Amino acid sequence: MSNDPIARRLDAGIEIATAAAALALQHFRRRDSLLVESKGPQDMVSQADRAVEQFIRERLGQHFPGDAIHGEEFGRSAGSDGGGEDACTWVIDPIDGTANFVAGIPAWCVVLACIHRGEVVLGIIVDPNHEHIYAARKGHGAHLNGQPMRVAQARSLTEGSVGVGYCNRITPDTLFRFMVPFTEAGGMFYRNASGALMLAYVAAGHLLAYHEGHMNPWDCLAALLMIEEAGGTSWPYNTPKMFERGDAILAGAPAVVAELEPMAAFTRDVEPIQR
Repeated sequence: MSNDPIARRLDAGIEIATAAAALALQHFRRRDSLLVESKGPQDMVSQADRAVEQFIRERLGQHFPGDAIHGEEFGRSAGSDGGGEDACTWVIDPIDGTANFVAGIPAWCVVLACIHRGEVVLGIIVDPNHEHIYAARKGHGAHLNGQPMRVAQARSLTEGSVGVGYCNRITPDTLFRFMVPFTEAGGMFYRNASGALMLAYVAAGHLLAYHEGHMNPWDCLAALLMIEEAGGTSWPYNTPKMFERGDAILAGAPAVVAELEPMAAFTRDVEPIQR
C-alpha cells in the first residue's frame, strides 16, 4: 500500500464509493418500497440516501479514523483521534439526484470529495447505472474508468450543449435572466437533475460547460476538481463560504466559460433563498 496519504485515500475512496453505489443500486431496484420524505419544494430524501451515507461514514471511519466527515444528510462529524497533519475532511452526497432516483430515472450518482488543509484534493463520482467511475486527484489528472478525461475543445457555446442547473435556492427570475441571453446567443441547454453528474459530463467533454445559480459543496466540489484536472476552468470559490451558504457555479471549457461569463456574472451576487 502506498505511503502517500492522499493516494491511499483515493484508492480507498474509489473502493468505498463503488460499494456505496452498489448498495444504492439495490435500493433503486426496489424503490417502490422506499420511505421518501420532503425537505422542501423539489427537495427529497429517501431511506436509501441515509443508508448509503451511513455506509460511507462507517467505511471511512474504519480506514481513516482521524478524518472529519461532512455529509448532506447527517452534517459534520469530527475524526475520532484528533487527526494530525494528514487529517482530511470528506464531503459526501450519498445520492445526488434523489428526485430521479425515487422516480426511476437512472440519472443519479454517489459523490465523495476530500479536502486537505483547506484544498480539495480528491473527487470521486460513481454512476452505477452506466458503470462509470469518475475520479480526480489534484495535480494528477482526472479519469473515467481509468482513462484520462479532457474538457471539450470547443471555442463557442454553439458547438454543443451546456448544462444548466436550477434549484429552490434561487428565484425563477434569476434563471430566466441568464437563459434569455444564453439562448439568444445560440446556446442549447441540458439538464438531468443531478448537478454532480452534469459537472462530471463537463470534465469528460460531453457538455461544454455548466452553470447553476446556487450549489452546495457536496454537489459540486468533487466535479469542480475533475474539471480543473481535465483542463477546464471555473469560477474561484471559497470552501468555508461554500459550506456556510453555497455558491453560484460556472465551469467548463475555457473559451466557453469566457463566453458565458458576462451572461452569468450577476448570479454571484444573488443572495440564496433560505430554506
